[in-house]
Amino acid sequence: MSGHATNNLSKERIQHLLSVIGSQSEEEADPKEAIEYNWREPTCFSRDQRVKLEDFTKRLATAMTERFSSFCSSRFDIAITSISFYFTSEFLKQKSESESENYILPFARDHKPPCGWIDLPEQTAVVWARQLLGDSESESESNVTLSHLEESLLLDLTSALVEAFCATHTNIDVHPTGPLLKNERPLKRRDTEELCKIAFDVKKKDSEEGSSVSLLILCEELNAVVGKASQAFDAFSPEEISKAILKHLQDMPVVIAAQLVSTELTFEEVATLQVNDVLVLDKNVHEPVDLRIDGRTVFHGWLAKSAGKYAVTIASTTSEEAS
Repeated sequence: MSGHATNNLSKERIQHLLSVIGSQSEEEADPKEAIEYNWREPTCFSRDQRVKLEDFTKRLATAMTERFSSFCSSRFDIAITSISFYFTSEFLKQKSESESENYILPFARDHKPPCGWIDLPEQTAVVWARQLLGDSESESESNVTLSHLEESLLLDLTSALVEAFCATHTNIDVHPTGPLLKNERPLKRRDTEELCKIAFDVKKKDSEEGSSVSLLILCEELNAVVGKASQAFDAFSPEEISKAILKHLQDMPVVIAAQLVSTELTFEEVATLQVNDVLVLDKNVHEPVDLRIDGRTVFHGWLAKSAGKYAVTIASTTSEEAS
C-alpha cells in the first residue's frame, strides 16, 4: 500500500468512507414489526380457511338444532361459542389435569381409529338425561351416576349430533364407535397432530340458562371443509418418499464462494487507500484458495481461467484432509 498515509484524516474522507460502508445506527434504523408466535397453537389452517371453517360451523349449529329439537320434541337453540385449536398432546394433558368428569362419544371413519368425539361435561349429561325423561324441572346435580336407561338415551342423542355433523358436508362420513365413555382418552394418535375444538351452547327455547357441548376432531379431517388439499402420505412407500426427498435435495441450488484470503488494516489505512495501492495478503502465492458453502470451507482449489472467466480447479476437499 502507498506510504503517504497521514495522521490527519480529513472530515470529508471520513464522511465518504462512512457513506460507503454504512453509518446508520440501530436507533436510526426503521423498526421491524414482528408478530408474536405461539408455538403451542397449531397453524394448520390459513386465515381464509378459518373463515370457511366458521361458516361451516354455523351451518353445523343449524343442523344440530334441528336434530336436537326433533329428538327432544321441543324447541332448542344451539349456537357456537368458540373455535379453538390444539396439539393433541397439549389438549390431552390439559384434560388429564382437569378435575371435571366428562362423557364422550368417539366417532371414526369406517375401519379407521377414532378421529374425534362429542364431549359432554357431566353437568350437561345430567341436564340432558333429565330432559329426555321429561324431568326438566328437577335440579341439575353434579356427581350423579346415570342409569343405564339415561346413558342409552344420551347415546342416541349424541349420535344424532354426529349425524348432523355428517349431514353438513358431503366429505364427512363418520359414525360413533361404541357406547358413551367416561374420562377416557379417545385418541391414540401422534402427539403432534392438530385438533380442532368447536364449542356450542344449547338452550331450550325462551330459557336463559344453557348447557355446553363440544365437538373435537383432528384438523386433517376438516381439510375438505376448508378447501385444503389433503396430503396422502399413505399412498407412498417410505422408499418413494426417501427418493423424492433426495431428488429435491439434488435439485436445490447451492452457492459456493471462492475466498482468496483476508487481511487486516487500521481505519486510517483504509481511509487513505488510493488507486494502484498494493495490499499484501496473509497467504502465500503457492497456497490454494478456499471454496466455502454457507460459511464453511468444503474444498480447496487453484485459481484458473476458462472461457474468459475466472475459474477454480478443485485441489482437495476438507473430508480428504480430515481422513
